[in-house]
Amino acid sequence: MSNIEVRTVDVVQYLKPLREGGSLPAIVEADDEFLYVLKFRGAGQGKKALIAELIGGLLAKAIGLNVPEVVFMNLDDSFSKTEPDEEIQDLLKFSVGLNLGLHFLSGAITYDPLVSEADSYSASKVVLLDSLINNIDRTAKNTNLLNWNRELWLIDHGASLYFHHNWKNWRDYLPRTFPNVKDHVLLAKANHLPEASLDIREAIDKAKITEIISVIPEEWLTEEDMELTPGEKRSAYQEFLNAKLDKIDVLAKEALDAK
Repeated sequence: MSNIEVRTVDVVQYLKPLREGGSLPAIVEADDEFLYVLKFRGAGQGKKALIAELIGGLLAKAIGLNVPEVVFMNLDDSFSKTEPDEEIQDLLKFSVGLNLGLHFLSGAITYDPLVSEADSYSASKVVLLDSLINNIDRTAKNTNLLNWNRELWLIDHGASLYFHHNWKNWRDYLPRTFPNVKDHVLLAKANHLPEASLDIREAIDKAKITEIISVIPEEWLTEEDMELTPGEKRSAYQEFLNAKLDKIDVLAKEALDAK
């Protein structure tokens, strides 16, 4: 039984699309009267992007980084019937069921590497988190970071764990490191990588990884042309993350060398 609780809410109002996101997420209101950024299961990368978002967010929270609350969001079929925009209509139609939402941080500002603040210890943790989950999408071009209430917040981990787009050869990714760290937007500020790696090792162990993986909804692990069963996929996510965690010192050195 997992100690990690992810709430489930119902979408009650579709407010507006966020067109700067390639997968066309939207701001919605839920039945708890809060606003969320809704990530759709019917978008380009489908349920795999939601799994990466969920795992990335829960790992970030476990190591003490700021992430908006992650929730499961039920979407019914009524929204597609009243949406005039055909593209959005299709997205809503293919996303009926369980989706993922992130609490909307009202008034947050997109992180700008030239002017925004990020303390060195947090920067070091973010760099190592992204090395662990192979997040290729935290560059100066697209930071996926926000400044809110004078703090750094992490959003959008959907491009992480890209090994799951290739189940046939997923084990090939186990021994790999993360050369893309050289392009990380926070690398220049990450001056505490060895200390941060110790911190992460204390915060996350195999039991915590198992706990996080157990939270993935079963329906997100099923596909029509399945090469692996849902249980085998859970085991694969666990094995991948444990392999990366075992290499955290190597990943920290790779990031240091890239600096």
